[in-house]
Amino acid sequence: MLKISHLLSKLIRGSLVSLSIALPAVAESAVETYANHAAIGPYINELVSEHQLSREDLNRWFAAAEKKQSILDAIARPAEKSKPWKDYRKIFVTESRTAKGLDFWRANEEALNKAEATYGVPPEVVVAIIGVETRYGSNTGRYRVIDALSTLAFDYPRRSKFFKKELTHFLLLAREQGQNPMDLKGSYAGAMGYGQFMPSSYREYAVDFDGDDLADIWLNPTDAIGSVANYFKRHGWKEGEPVVSRARVSADYDPAIMKAPLKPAVTLASLNAKGVRAVEENYATDQLAAPFRLEGERGAEFWLGLQNFYVITRYNHSRMYALSVHQLSQALKQQYRAAQN
Repeated sequence: MLKISHLLSKLIRGSLVSLSIALPAVAESAVETYANHAAIGPYINELVSEHQLSREDLNRWFAAAEKKQSILDAIARPAEKSKPWKDYRKIFVTESRTAKGLDFWRANEEALNKAEATYGVPPEVVVAIIGVETRYGSNTGRYRVIDALSTLAFDYPRRSKFFKKELTHFLLLAREQGQNPMDLKGSYAGAMGYGQFMPSSYREYAVDFDGDDLADIWLNPTDAIGSVANYFKRHGWKEGEPVVSRARVSADYDPAIMKAPLKPAVTLASLNAKGVRAVEENYATDQLAAPFRLEGERGAEFWLGLQNFYVITRYNHSRMYALSVHQLSQALKQQYRAAQN
């Protein structure tokens, strides 16, 4: 969501990439536009004075922009986020998504290899992100972005400031790209394209990866691949380093340690002393990690999130999301290598 989802209670509080996994639009029983909304006049004045957008265009666009109750309903019930890990994982780490991911990998192998060489992000990670976000571009969202962002900017008080900022970025993006803002579609939270970038992320991290002078992540998988890899690199991805480790705990470990922040901040040596140990034995004792617990198929699972795991959570502030991306990436990598032999 770049700024899934899905998953929106915590995501909206911080993530600026994929705030939602794209959902289909639901038919609305009545049409209510933003032509006469109390906040529109001052907002248009701001856009004209600060960004020199056309008042005539803005009046026309907001007269056609529709309030969508289905968006307000969707953002109030982040369905996947409420599931335990054992059920959440089943949504994203599947044979079907892996098979489609291998097809996407093969079709875009040159761009994926170039992204790895340029940004140090492995192909399987980029493919997994796009697979989790939009099923490899097959479900990028059916809401007009201007409807989604207007609805959330002006009729969702809890996060109106955030979405108003994203609406501004969207209108500036449309101008920069030479696009009609009424034509662009995305998720119910306004995330767009293969990688579900929010408008501010689009403007900051999207790249023209095929040299055609347009950073197009709506329709161009090459640009989308480069943009996702660029986002990861800019957020601190460490080439060649691990992502996450299973952990084992002693009988007397302190459960409170599992409520650590997403950012790794505790050394493995310190965790060992508190009864939490990485299953793998090849980590340095000064390696920083963030321990967490999830409810799996066979009961409690204990994990240590490392720096690259934290980077995945910059895309979507959810441990379950990040672990799904990682496990899908590993399934993709395993099957890709098997097919090469």
